Amino acid sequence: MEIGFGLLGVFVGFASGFFGIGGGTLLVPIFLYMGYDIKTAIGISVMQMIFSSMLGSYQNYKAGILTLKSGLVLGCGALVGASFSGLIVDTLSHTTLLLLFETVLALSMYKMFTTALESSKPPYESPILLAFLGVVLGAVSISTGTSGAIFLTPVLTGFLHWDIKKAVATTLFFVIFGSISGFFSLAMHGYVDYEVGALVSVGSVVGVYFGVALSHKIAKKEQKRALLILYTVMFLLTLNKILSEMNVL
Repeated sequence: MEIGFGLLGVFVGFASGFFGIGGGTLLVPIFLYMGYDIKTAIGISVMQMIFSSMLGSYQNYKAGILTLKSGLVLGCGALVGASFSGLIVDTLSHTTLLLLFETVLALSMYKMFTTALESSKPPYESPILLAFLGVVLGAVSISTGTSGAIFLTPVLTGFLHWDIKKAVATTLFFVIFGSISGFFSLAMHGYVDYEVGALVSVGSVVGVYFGVALSHKIAKKEQKRALLILYTVMFLLTLNKILSEMNVL
């Protein structure tokens, strides 16, 4: 079973590096189908995010596609927002968390689908707006185990006119801050399985290296198409889980 968790980490880490996500978008639904409670699944997910996002961000920085200043502003906001994640997870029910996850994912899918790859407008990088986004997404996303990157990328590309590769690299950096803050908050409330989290984290460090390397080589059009496929699969899996929960109720 230990090897299985490690291999799962490799898969999630690869996706994390390639898509610029924390990996929770994949990991939370997978653990739900394995029989884990969503709150424990979120705790494990957030733990592995710390390691995969750090290595992936280092690779992006070395490649020169990480916007460090904007990433720091977003990250500081995420530190604040994610600190409330333990309280949010404590307060909301299992089904409510699933519905929250699905709603934000649907909005992200729509914006990513309707956004052009190239924008004639200059990228908008207001520190005040980025800090606000960091707080909101840090609170909502860490509470659903998703890191926020999968929601932030469509916002940066669709509303703020960022280049998709720049957005993917910066959102992965944003994950570092939210996942660290969220990890301590969730751990204080008893939602982290440290043994499973460690096994998945080790695998994710291996996977993220190759995921980031591939993301640097692939064309923007193909990267966007792959993101849309990821969103669609996760949306359908989570929807199926929600419907099954309602049938049980």
